[in-house]
Amino acid sequence: MTISRINHYINGQRVLGDVRTQDVFNPATGEVTGKVALATSQTVNEAVAAARAAFPSWSETPPIRRARIMLQFLRLLEDRKDDLARIITAEHGKVFTDAQGEVARGIDILEFACGIPQLLKGDYTDQVSRGMDNWTMRQPLGVVAGITPFNFPVMVPMWMYPIALAAGNTFILKPSPTDPSASLLMADLLHEAGLPDGVFNVVQGDKESVDALINHPDVRAVSFVGSTPIARHIYETGARNGKRVQALGGAKNHMVVMPDADIEQAIDALIGAAYGSAGERCMAISVAVLVGDVADKLMPALAERARMLKITDGRDLKAEMGPIVSSVALARINGYIAQGVESGATLIVDGRNYQPEKGELANGFWTGASLFDHVTPDMSIYREEIFGPVLSCVRVDTFAEAVELVNAHEFGNGVSCYTRDGNVAREFSRRIQVGMVGINVPIPVPMAWHGFGGWKNSLFGDMHAYGEEGVRFYTKQKSVMQRWSESIEKGAEFTMPVAK
Repeated sequence: MTISRINHYINGQRVLGDVRTQDVFNPATGEVTGKVALATSQTVNEAVAAARAAFPSWSETPPIRRARIMLQFLRLLEDRKDDLARIITAEHGKVFTDAQGEVARGIDILEFACGIPQLLKGDYTDQVSRGMDNWTMRQPLGVVAGITPFNFPVMVPMWMYPIALAAGNTFILKPSPTDPSASLLMADLLHEAGLPDGVFNVVQGDKESVDALINHPDVRAVSFVGSTPIARHIYETGARNGKRVQALGGAKNHMVVMPDADIEQAIDALIGAAYGSAGERCMAISVAVLVGDVADKLMPALAERARMLKITDGRDLKAEMGPIVSSVALARINGYIAQGVESGATLIVDGRNYQPEKGELANGFWTGASLFDHVTPDMSIYREEIFGPVLSCVRVDTFAEAVELVNAHEFGNGVSCYTRDGNVAREFSRRIQVGMVGINVPIPVPMAWHGFGGWKNSLFGDMHAYGEEGVRFYTKQKSVMQRWSESIEKGAEFTMPVAK
């Protein structure tokens, strides 16, 4: 089997990698398929220098011309979207249809970014004072960086760079070294679309490259998606260095099921949201909050559905769940399951017992769906983000208890409520302390023009990802007040200017 070398992309070309490398695996088979370069700080400096040199010309390019390049990139991406999906499945392990959905959601953001001429329009006020006008404009920041996770190697970077580029910034992407190949295909397509050299760069790497980016004086803003401890570190370090930072952290998403909910609909939602992409989503449902007597109605069928999941290589179009992304992640997940059992939760379905068919999948990173009942808030499987196919069920007596439980958790990323009662739905939406809320929607990921972001320890920074929040993040406002000599009254003024 050929092992590919996965390098950087700097100043319009793929650059031979550094001495340090990391293995890239096919998680379905456990085989090493590539070696990704791990950038030194010197490589990061070269990427920043290329982006800095490209910024003056790119930022002065009219927004409509930048939008036309984004439109050409959109056409190319539509033609190659299945190629991207295949790369995702090969290195991440998620099923092919899920990978296709990931690419489609990224394309949504790109389509939004193509409207940048309208999105950058400022405000204008005529005659704010005698002979004086006032207007605002939004201008790009400069060199900006995105540090992105393994679980969405296409979609999450596309939360960032289409808007950043369309707004006139130059961009450095630092993807996860776990599944880095998609970043290079996106770079090639941007180049083919006509993006000037140096405007978009890819630096492969680990902590060394991250630290170099967040400390580099020429990087004006950093976007990050990952775990809460690293999000907090990047936010604090970046802010200390005078950067604008948007750091999205961990999650522990709850789904509240009310007694009046459609049980079959709720089971479908839990199965898909808890076990889709092997639970390796920041918006996965990892806690079911079962209110009143709904647990007794729901649990037997939920357990049966979890046992029946079709788990195999994601290239199989019948697959509902693929492997775990790495052996390290698999060991962590199994460790949490053991902790849940030790703490007294009832393990209804034990995914650790899953074994794939013999053959090329025998050495892959496999687990099945795991389902716990009678979980309590003091348990680690409730408090901490497992990031795997483990669903914890908590029983409460009332709607008020459910709301209090969700609001007490340190994370506030996403939440859902299944009910037929409009008043319950309204009160839930208003009272819940979570950034993204679904009513009979299990994974309430906002559309491209709304923006993505959680509350509490799920987000560090003032602005959410993409949408108009993204445009604000990647631009700075300038206010201009203007008048001409014919309208200026003679004499110095020593008081605060006021409208006249």
